[in-house]
Amino acid sequence: MLLLQALARLVTVLLLTLLALAGLALAVFSIGGGEATVSLPGLADLVGLDVLRDRVGDLLASVEDGGGIEVVPALAGLGAIALGLLLLLGAFGSRRERLVTLPHDGDGELAARRRPLGHMAVALADQARDVTPTKVKVRPSRRGSGGRMDVAVDHPKTAEDVADRTASSLEPLTDPFDLNARVRARAASRVR
Repeated sequence: MLLLQALARLVTVLLLTLLALAGLALAVFSIGGGEATVSLPGLADLVGLDVLRDRVGDLLASVEDGGGIEVVPALAGLGAIALGLLLLLGAFGSRRERLVTLPHDGDGELAARRRPLGHMAVALADQARDVTPTKVKVRPSRRGSGGRMDVAVDHPKTAEDVADRTASSLEPLTDPFDLNARVRARAASRVR
């Protein structure tokens, strides 16, 4: 998504620059009137709009032929549509980082980013006996406070109640932030 947003911003800047230059050229050529060199008909001749119209007409006629569908123009059209949709997705996609917020009482709001919360969860889960956290993913709620925390841990085959011990070691983090902790315990041959 980040790449799409960067691409959309670059294309937006380029298109706005081209639009500004076209507007400037149109304004300059609109000053003159008649058939002079600095006039709208002179601009159309200078840009070659009649040649462009003929070329586009030939392309549309080749796509529109009564025979089979031309593959190259059809694929080019589908590619242009896909590129346009990706640019729209990048332009209108959410740019706001989703934060995990504490339940607030009206005095203010306290929020935390997902990655530092994940690092804290790894540190807390590592305190549980015979447990090695391997992966932590924090997902904030779309509305309001809270969210979900997925924790994957490795443990020796002889350890018992690993999920409960890990969840209880995460309570100093999950309770204030109203996070639902889901612990997946996996018996490993060797715990690091």
